[in-house]
Amino acid sequence: MIKGLDHVAIAVADLDSAVALWEKLLGGRCEHREIVAEQKTEVAMIRFGDLCIELIAPSTPDSPVAKFIEKRGPGLHHIAVHVESSSDQIARFKARGGAMIDDAPRLGVHESRVAFVHPKSLGVLIEFVERPKQT
Repeated sequence: MIKGLDHVAIAVADLDSAVALWEKLLGGRCEHREIVAEQKTEVAMIRFGDLCIELIAPSTPDSPVAKFIEKRGPGLHHIAVHVESSSDQIARFKARGGAMIDDAPRLGVHESRVAFVHPKSLGVLIEFVERPKQT
């Protein structure tokens, strides 16, 4: 079950410059930076009250985000929705005829479990985000 918007991700070529720009021009606050080795990216989470913008930059030249920027330029990369169970959401989505990039969850930012919907299904890249359980 989708519980709400988790974040909106913007692809950028230079993470340091992008963070500085988003903080200066919009007054956001970078609350977290992390390298996601599995996805060959570095991300910065910029907080605006309840809204989170994820700035995502390639950490290697062969990163999918590097290819995205090369093809389309910097800009909207994906919309992430918070789900209770990424595995269950994948199964429900596929049972309804949707196409996934990921058939099983993988590790995301903050040790979340994530899976990406193929953009041909909804016209935009969607990420299912299952946040780690709080103990």
